[in-house]
Amino acid sequence: MNLKRKIAILGSTGSIGRQTLDIIKEYPDLFEAHLLVANNSADLLIEQAIEFKPKRVIIANEMLYDKVRDALAVKDIIVETGAQAIAEAVTDVDVDTVVTAMVGYSGLIPTVRAIETGKKIALANKETLVVAGELITKLLKNSSSEIYPVDSEHGAFYQCLMGEDRKNVSKLILTASGGPFRLTPREQLENMRAADALKHPNWSMGAKITIDSATMMNKGFEMIEAKWLFDVSHEDIEIVVHPQSIVHSMVEFVDGSVKAQFGLPDMHLPIRFALGLPDRLPSDAKRMTVADYASLTFEKPDYEKFPLLNVAKDAAAQGGIAPCLMNAANEIAVAAFLKDRIKFTDINEIVQHTMRHFPNVSSPTLDDYVAANDEARAFAETLVK
Repeated sequence: MNLKRKIAILGSTGSIGRQTLDIIKEYPDLFEAHLLVANNSADLLIEQAIEFKPKRVIIANEMLYDKVRDALAVKDIIVETGAQAIAEAVTDVDVDTVVTAMVGYSGLIPTVRAIETGKKIALANKETLVVAGELITKLLKNSSSEIYPVDSEHGAFYQCLMGEDRKNVSKLILTASGGPFRLTPREQLENMRAADALKHPNWSMGAKITIDSATMMNKGFEMIEAKWLFDVSHEDIEIVVHPQSIVHSMVEFVDGSVKAQFGLPDMHLPIRFALGLPDRLPSDAKRMTVADYASLTFEKPDYEKFPLLNVAKDAAAQGGIAPCLMNAANEIAVAAFLKDRIKFTDINEIVQHTMRHFPNVSSPTLDDYVAANDEARAFAETLVK
């Protein structure tokens, strides 16, 4: 790691993006921010650009382009806008690593372009593999690109599997916090509003992923992501609720042994690990004291209370565009819930109804995924209305 790595951060103003910039600031001799991308947070993007001096910034919302361009006019920073600019920017020959932290489906096309040009990818956008895991896997086989997981759970799987022969793996054990409604009676969920769902007990995350945690759809997404990242059947991934969020995931081996990765619920840790590979980067960050966590508990998830877990399992079993339809409908439903347009329990109904409405497509192409996403979103929006 003698050469400074140039990092492109897709979603620099979100939770993962901001923490990635913390890591770049922590190791200025190893990393530099080369490209910063934001969707709507123009003011924060401008602040980040002034501090980190990237070569290029992109504001996805074209209505905010003039504001960002004018603010950075004297900073010798290239300012661009739109989805096409993002897809092209990740192919810059100077970019070494792409941190994909954009929310939802929007991360798919830039990730495809990054793979096609052989970039190292620190993947925080789980929806990329949920939507198009089959396609991404095929592309990786013909590319020098490699994906390193940024999710704490998948980073834990990666660490538990280091040095192990994959044929000795029995199953992956994916931990879940249980979200803000773990102890809420099922009959009360209908009355929960966005303000209630956004109160996550352990993690500080963006609004969309926090709602996905509340429905436990996020854990369904992570199950599908793990299936593609580690080449296992979805049937060999067990989900367990671990309220303390200290054990980030576990791997069980054929002899009955189980390896687990422990750590504080702090996303700086998996981000630092993904960026530093193959090395572990020393840090002065707060350490976990085992005595402070003498009681760690695990329980089975309530599939009746959180039906989207079963929906995700069914989508994984179907394959094709089914997970893409699921993700598209979920994004529309979550956005509506955040605006108090629908009830919490409507999210599940909208996702399931949308998936039933469309026939599946096996071995889909990129065009198939794009079409399925657009059609599912439009249909889900009619259900919201």
